[in-house]
Amino acid sequence: MEFVTTGDGSKTLFNEQIGECYHSKHGAVQESKHVFIQTGLDYYIQKHSLKDITILEVGFGTGLNFTQTLAYTSGKEISVDYVGIEGYPLSLEVIQQIGYDAFVSEENWNNYITGYNQALNETTQIDSNTNLYIDHTLLKDFSSDKTFDLVYFDAFAAIHQPEMWSDEALAHVAKFVKPGGVFVTYAITGNLKRSMKALGFTIEKAAGAPGKREMLRATKA
Repeated sequence: MEFVTTGDGSKTLFNEQIGECYHSKHGAVQESKHVFIQTGLDYYIQKHSLKDITILEVGFGTGLNFTQTLAYTSGKEISVDYVGIEGYPLSLEVIQQIGYDAFVSEENWNNYITGYNQALNETTQIDSNTNLYIDHTLLKDFSSDKTFDLVYFDAFAAIHQPEMWSDEALAHVAKFVKPGGVFVTYAITGNLKRSMKALGFTIEKAAGAPGKREMLRATKA
């Protein structure tokens, strides 16, 4: 693993085995806020006036999207039940070195770091309003009794990890989305749109994060 500084000054990791960075080189934190927080979380909460939300993240990685979720919900009295799927969890030591503490409050960062290893084994209370469980499994093997309001789909790009974007993989994710639930991802392709439509989702093209013209937001019927 190699640390890479991105366009907004935040860091990401380059995964040599996959051949891709975990986040956009144009700005890791910037992408997370735009794609998953603004276009996903804020959109869904504003639309439904929720105080409780369940979130599934496909590709937990460094936990950047989780820490930005914590930053968004802090002080809003919104309860979050957050499940991340991660086939190859990073060590706590690597996460501590990536520098995302500069982009959230000290309290949020310390809560995340303190609970990270436990969350790899069981549902862990990160703060008074937030639970986290990181399921150490491949997407195809993921199972849960829960259904989710919101899916952050943050897998590596299809060119590097095509199995994550297959019709079968997307259908598996769709099983865990509540009616009316929202799926957001940084990508948008013809194949992705067709797959999501076939699964009963309404497709929206949203403005992409810097470096991408558009992204996908899909709502389950």
